Amino acid sequence: MPDNPAGTATPPPRRLTDPRLLIPLALLALYLIWGSTYLGIRYALESYPPFLLAGVRFLVVGSLFYAFLRWRGVVAPTALQWRNAAFSGVLLLGFGNGLVCYAEQRVNSGIAAVAVASMPLFAALFAGLYGQWSTRRETVGLAIGFAGVVVLNMGSGLSGSRLGAAALLAAAMCWAFGSVWSKRQDMPGGSMNTAAQMLCGSAALLLMGYGSGEHLPTHPALRATLALAYLAVFGSLIAFSAYLYVLKHARPAVATSYAYVNPPIAVLVGVLLAGEHVGPYDLTGMAVILLGVGVITLARQKRPA
Repeated sequence: MPDNPAGTATPPPRRLTDPRLLIPLALLALYLIWGSTYLGIRYALESYPPFLLAGVRFLVVGSLFYAFLRWRGVVAPTALQWRNAAFSGVLLLGFGNGLVCYAEQRVNSGIAAVAVASMPLFAALFAGLYGQWSTRRETVGLAIGFAGVVVLNMGSGLSGSRLGAAALLAAAMCWAFGSVWSKRQDMPGGSMNTAAQMLCGSAALLLMGYGSGEHLPTHPALRATLALAYLAVFGSLIAFSAYLYVLKHARPAVATSYAYVNPPIAVLVGVLLAGEHVGPYDLTGMAVILLGVGVITLARQKRPA
């Protein structure tokens, strides 16, 4: 007997380049890798100053990645694409990642990850400026998520460092605007987009670092250097490429959903591996944020195509 009933067609197998397959895999990489990079940043900060830490990380990976792509025959970005990559790279990496590194000098890694979960709220607001307003259900989910961030700020993790809290909020806003803005611009194609944004973002970070008096350590600790290597290979090359892929092939609400999933992963990793303390307000805030994720996910499933 045939495998399929009469009158029906067997769906073709999904290709490895099929977005329906790659988007879930890319999201899984974002959730797991970026959830653990917050602790990696904390370890790297034991020897490296924040802005130079991020600048060196993206400069090394971006340079190697760009050289490899050019060697493979990938076309270099045009002048307009370099300009757009520079603006987006400064927002996403210069301010978005640099300010997170700066804040983690004052707050633990898990709390930093939970605070950055406010990013999808700003992404929804900035997307509205381009006429892509959230549905009512998505707005409810975003409001719930923001309420969780408010509860989080009532805990000891952020209340003890207002400067760190402000840096995390600014980082979330810059990352959100850069994500929404770049989706509507002429950006370099494929992996070249990752390399170009890393090179441009690293230049801004190095200027911020040396301009503020930072210096690279002469004898860094082994754990800090290994953490820097992990951030470069997994956090920068693999996860950032996955993020740009999802950002290009899915709605902003999908691409930014990692900001809700990263917090519990980061908190769990911080508690188990670094003995970080998490208070009741921190746990409550995280739970409310995750509730917002559920509302947004349900609303996205019911949204008309």
